[in-house]
Amino acid sequence: MKLSGRPDVYISGDIEADGPIPGPYSMLSLGMTVVGSHGAAGFSAADPTEQTFYAELRPISDSYDHKALVVSGLDRDRLVREGTEPAEAMDAAAAWVKRVSRGGTAVFAGYPAHYDWMWLYWYFLRFGTQGSPFGHSRCLDLKTFYAARARVPFSDSIKRRMPHELMSGRPHTHNALDDAIEQAELAANLLRWDGPRSG
Repeated sequence: MKLSGRPDVYISGDIEADGPIPGPYSMLSLGMTVVGSHGAAGFSAADPTEQTFYAELRPISDSYDHKALVVSGLDRDRLVREGTEPAEAMDAAAAWVKRVSRGGTAVFAGYPAHYDWMWLYWYFLRFGTQGSPFGHSRCLDLKTFYAARARVPFSDSIKRRMPHELMSGRPHTHNALDDAIEQAELAANLLRWDGPRSG
């Protein structure tokens, strides 16, 4: 099989929001880091603390879910006053993704990816002037990836049932950058993993 010659550059991303869907509600923070690259020679992990992006955004509506704010711990009133304008944040995020993936193809990675991807893609298209640096489909869902590699049902693809060697030792803090770094370590471990041991 002939490969494209351009490696995939995996970007772990995490967002915190003040509600369930973009538009009526707002993305409040975005964290991203480089997982590593995967090309003809295989996967090479990066140090997820070295190349990072973080932004806290100004809300785009007056609607919010108090429970979502409790989870993130973000001060929405402060972000109304001091948060980065969404257009500025998304253009900066797109520029960062393009810079760290130069020479390769940027692929978003998340666990589960569906929620974070929904927010990121919508914000890139709604506010960014460059569109999505991941295109419309370059999104790796680590939950699905684990289910396929481990040969388990999707409903059993949960972190507490994953082998210990796959997990990051970092805490899940609900800070978008902290969680993107934690998730990057899980992604790198999965990309190197040969699957469950037999017997």
